[in-house]
Amino acid sequence: MSHNSSICFMRRLPGFALSFLLLFTSSTFSALAQTPQASAEDTVAAMQDTVATGGANIAGDIANGQALFSSNCAACHGIDRKLAGPALAGVNQRHDQEWLINWIHDSPGMIASGDPAAIAIYEEYNQAAMPPFPQLTTQDIVDILAYVEAETQALQQPAAAGDGAAAAPQDKGISAISVIGLIVLAVLLFLIITVLNRTIGSLKRVILKNQGVEVAPEVTPKKDYLAGLKKLSRNKKFIAVSILVVLMIGAAFSWNIMWNVGVEQYYQPKQPIRFPHDIHAGAMEIDCQYCHGGAWKSKNASIPSLSTCMNCHNVVNGDGSDSPTASAEIAKIYKALDYDPATGEYGDNPQGVEWIRVHNLPDFAYFNHSQHVTVGEAAIREAKGLKADDPVCYACHGPVAEMEEIYQFSPLTMKWCVDCHRETEVIHAEHNEYYDKILAAHEQIKEGKITVADLGGIDCARCHY
Repeated sequence: MSHNSSICFMRRLPGFALSFLLLFTSSTFSALAQTPQASAEDTVAAMQDTVATGGANIAGDIANGQALFSSNCAACHGIDRKLAGPALAGVNQRHDQEWLINWIHDSPGMIASGDPAAIAIYEEYNQAAMPPFPQLTTQDIVDILAYVEAETQALQQPAAAGDGAAAAPQDKGISAISVIGLIVLAVLLFLIITVLNRTIGSLKRVILKNQGVEVAPEVTPKKDYLAGLKKLSRNKKFIAVSILVVLMIGAAFSWNIMWNVGVEQYYQPKQPIRFPHDIHAGAMEIDCQYCHGGAWKSKNASIPSLSTCMNCHNVVNGDGSDSPTASAEIAKIYKALDYDPATGEYGDNPQGVEWIRVHNLPDFAYFNHSQHVTVGEAAIREAKGLKADDPVCYACHGPVAEMEEIYQFSPLTMKWCVDCHRETEVIHAEHNEYYDKILAAHEQIKEGKITVADLGGIDCARCHY
């Protein structure tokens, strides 16, 4: 092989290697991507068929049934355990569907009509009647029964379900090992191409030298990267402007730090007992004033006593909850009250719970909850654009029903409050005696909008002692 042929081959060698890399990578990804994948629709259809053909014939929407069960039934019923009401596993076998629909719609009516099965349940549970659910449609109840039947079958056939899951092919698409292997291969080929390029350069010089051609040594010129900076360092105008810019940035940064001193927005302390608002105020739709009754009638919103918690948790102990921590957190309530859930009796050694305050205004700031929640409710709703079913509390506390753990949503600074008072237009709602008296004293203001500021809403004494 001639010297020129050798040089030509070595020039083409990196191209060959790169082509091989691209061809191997594309073919590998194509092969991995051709593995069939089961669709989510097929999986749901299989679940529906199981419920419709196994045990009882319940063809309903399991997902909707689970949601309805959690919001309407889970407080008193478990699938495999007795709570305030009976365990529901096998209920579709114990009663026919029409009876169950009538019972859920109007259990007191069935008891009053003398239905033997209804009376038997009523007597078994100390004559505590299940509340009626007329708001649920027949299809809603069928969906709930389908969910209960699916859970019943899962309890009755755990082994079969495990075998079926093991036998089913599990397609995970392109595995992480394959991707990592391809990346490693690409890096290795890149290194090989780099080494080949350097080797080709060296070999070219050797071949040319053997042919008698004078080859100049490779010399990399040194660059003075600091030359421009050295030149600028001698420019007095540049130095003056640089100092001015640094001072301005430093002043702005310092002002921003000082402005936010004491602002605790997004503060989210860990409470001694975890209280998920997204479950209580969200999923269970418990009204804010059930726990914070003071907000409607006094300065303070008030924190409920643990006896309020026990209105529900003397029955709901967290067993079977989707949350892995529910039972442990509810047990803290029992411990603080010295309550024995097994016997339902209280001891003589209750202990207080040291809750950590989240929204903590300075001592010199005055804020009255009832002034905003009751008197100013209509105006605040209009100004903040709240929905009809949103509590007025959302205006300051944010979407509490979506918070897993409560945190300070708004900055609660003086500027934030003053801006709201200046922008919020007074709405004189009917039967609002507070505004009746205020507006009577401002009869002379006949033109333009009346804002909270016009009524003294930004006077110092309004918020400061």
